[in-house]
Parts: sequence; C-alpha cells; structure tokens
Amino acid sequence: MSAVADALVVVLVAMVVLGVVPVMAGLYQYLLVPIHAVRNHYGKAAPYLPRVAVLVPAWNEGAVVGLSIDRLIGLEYPPESLRVYVVDDASTDDTPEVILQRAAQYPGQVFHLRRDKGGEGKAHTLNHGISILLDEDWMQALLIMDADVIYQPDSLRRMTRHLADPQVGSVTAYIREGSTHPKFMTRFIGYEYVAAQACARRAQNVLGALACLAGGAQLHSRQNLVAMGGRIDTTTLAEDTVTTITTQLQGRRVVFEPYAVVLAEEPESVGALWKQRLRWGRGNVQVTKRFSHLWFHPWKHRQLGGVSFGLIWFSVLLLPVTMILSSAALVGLYFLDSEMAARVFQYTWFMAGATYLFLTAMTIQVDLPTGRRSWREAVLFPGVISLLVMMTAFEPGLLNEKLPAVFGLRLTALGDAVWTLAVYSWISLCMVAAWGVKRVESTRFGAVLTPLLLYVVGYGPLLCAITFDAYIKEFRGAAQVWDKTEKVGRVMA
Repeated sequence: MSAVADALVVVLVAMVVLGVVPVMAGLYQYLLVPIHAVRNHYGKAAPYLPRVAVLVPAWNEGAVVGLSIDRLIGLEYPPESLRVYVVDDASTDDTPEVILQRAAQYPGQVFHLRRDKGGEGKAHTLNHGISILLDEDWMQALLIMDADVIYQPDSLRRMTRHLADPQVGSVTAYIREGSTHPKFMTRFIGYEYVAAQACARRAQNVLGALACLAGGAQLHSRQNLVAMGGRIDTTTLAEDTVTTITTQLQGRRVVFEPYAVVLAEEPESVGALWKQRLRWGRGNVQVTKRFSHLWFHPWKHRQLGGVSFGLIWFSVLLLPVTMILSSAALVGLYFLDSEMAARVFQYTWFMAGATYLFLTAMTIQVDLPTGRRSWREAVLFPGVISLLVMMTAFEPGLLNEKLPAVFGLRLTALGDAVWTLAVYSWISLCMVAAWGVKRVESTRFGAVLTPLLLYVVGYGPLLCAITFDAYIKEFRGAAQVWDKTEKVGRVMA
C-alpha cells in the first residue's frame, strides 16, 4: 500500500473513532450519575417558601388549562404565598372563559392576563406577564410552566428549597411523560425523558453546569429575572436554553431537582414529534452560534466553557454529522483495506453495544414506573436493525455467514460485499429510513405500519433525522415559527 493510501487509512480510522465520541460522552455522563448522591446542592438547600407567582402562557388551551390551574391551587404550598397568572395569548377557543371561571372560583389566587395580539411565540407571551409581575412588589420567585403540565403536590416546595441559597438563580424539575394510556410514541418519549433529564441532568448537577431548564418547569428568583433585564430572550427558538446559560454566565447557579416531578402530555405521532423537536433542534443550533465564544474556553466560564460540558453539548448537537462521517469512513476503508475496516467496525460497535447495554439497564432503574411500562421501547430504542448490526460486532459473521448457513444458504462474494457495505452504511441510512417512517405515517396504511416501522428503524435514528433537518432549515433560513404542540388533556390526574 502506498504512503498516500496509508495516510488515507489513518484519516478514515480517525473519522470512525470520531463517531464513537458521542457514545463515550454518554457513558461519561452516566458514570457521573451515582456521584449525584454525594455531590449535589441539598447541603445548601433549606425549607423556604417564598411568594411564588406562577406564569402560564396559554393559546387555545381550553382543554387543559382548567385542570392545570386546579392542580396548582391544590399544591402543598401556603395559599397566601401562591398566585397563578395565565397569559391568554389572544386565544380563539374557550380558554378565556375557563380562566375567568377559575379566577372566580379562586379569588385572589388566579388572574387572567389577556394579550390582544397573539401568535408571536411563547417568549413574547411570557414577557407580557413578567413585565406586569415585576412592576409589582408581591412576587419573590417566578415559576414558568406550560398550560398542560401537572405538578405533583410536593413538587413546588421541593424546588423552592434550593432558592434558600442566594447563589441559586433558577431551579428546574423532572418532566415525566404522563399519559394515562401511553401509546408507542409516548412510551418512547417517556424513556427518552428518563435518559435526557433524570439521568443526564443529575450528571450536569455534578458538573455544576446545566444545559437547559425544562420549558414547563422553570423556577426563577426575582433577583435572577431582574439581573437578566426582566425579559426572556425572543431572538431564538430556545428561550429556555438561553435563559439557562445566561443565568450561569452571570454567576448564579442553575439546579435540577429530580424529585420535583411534573407530568406532561407529549406527541403521539411521528409528525407531531417532528414538529416539536425541529423547533428544539433549530433552537439548539441558534444557541450554539450565539454562545460560540464560550465553547471550550474555561477561562470564560469554568463549567460551561469546560471540556466536559463542551463534549456533552456537541456530542448531542453533532451526532448526525459524526454518524455520517463514521459510515462514510467505514465504506472508504472497505475499499482500501477490508480487514482493517472489519476490525475497526467490530471494535467501535462492540464499544457502542456494551455502552448501550449499560445505559439501558441504568436508565430503566432510575425511574422504575416509567421503566416498567417502557421497557420494550428502552430495548428497541436504537431499532431492530441497529441491534442486529450491533450483534455482528459481538459475533462476527453471525448475519452474513452463520445465520444463512442454518438454512443451507451461502452468500456469493458479491452478495457478501453488498451485505457488508449495507451494514457499514446503516449508521447513516437509518436517518433516511426514519424520514421514510414519517412519510409512511401520512399514507393510507400509516396508522398500522408506523409503529412497526419505528421499532424496526429506531426512535434514536428518528431524533437524529430531525436534528439533521434542523441543520437544513437553519442553513436555509426557514421562517422561525413557534409551532404549538396540540394538547387534548391526556395527562393522568
């Protein structure tokens, strides 16, 4: 092999190894989770019950906002220290009537704030309410939530105890998928939320740098709001992430409280999930550009600018890129040095498979109720095909040699080459397949085929496909629209 070919092999191997970085970043986060038992904020927390104003943005939320208000009023919190302000964003359904009925039912505790001009997005709606509340002296802390979420009775006081520490500017809770009868999609989301919140945010507590306050559960001290100028960012689709990072850059801590549980209604279809996560994905791209001066610059901020947090952030944001590079490199290696390609494939997928087993087992145990009802989705999170590909790393030749041999079959040299290239390419092709699942859903037989196809292709590849779509939309400068997810009140009471 020539020197040029040798150098190219080294470059391609490095590209494959780059694809393992997100796997290692995920493993690193999970290894931090047990440390949360000893490294957390509870030592500085104390019983503290400030006057809390709950701010609820609502546009056409008549089906859900009434129950949410009822549950807020029923929280285990002093009634004289709790007020609910619903900002009606020019709703055209019965939202105003529902809010006014609750205001009459709970005088002095529930207030209706009407915007005559709506449709500008959640951040504008919140700012309307924040400006009114800051003009008054009553509020000591502000809880920002969504109209459809249900707070468990002890959740608010579990959050406010962290504000006893004046160094804490914001606290967030654990959003748990709360449908009474979860379908395949909501079970996937339920498992994802355990991994992305209950586990990942515990690890971020340990690191001392939180990536994002949950949009439906943000508790801010009054001082934190004032320091940020009394307004929520309106220039991105990720106002909650901007708020989170800004709070920490200004020297105040953001804390995740895992035992404050908030139940939320989540999308039940691929199309609805795509719309929701596309907004999140574009928001993350915008935030990354906005804070480009921060990443991997610990002298700017020791935690947020550190290597650990940077790897975690970019491992999620750039996962589709590393997947494409990794599969392209494997295909290239196959033509240059097929034996080297086979070894690299085996080592990297073995590492990915072992990490997958560890993360899945741990995630299920962190939230056992969710784990029990979503264990199938936990196991099949990567998809059946990816699991089969993973098996070939543990048992080389299993699918293209040993399994066909059971049926007396044998692949030709051409067939074996096509099979190998397909396996190497699946890391990227899975995103194309996930996009195909979205297209199938809108067809005549979509209701029947979509669940089956999603289990085969995988929920993880679906999320990566959405992120890739976010790249495209942001690069093209597509209209920045804040699409509200349709809610019908499926959250368990």
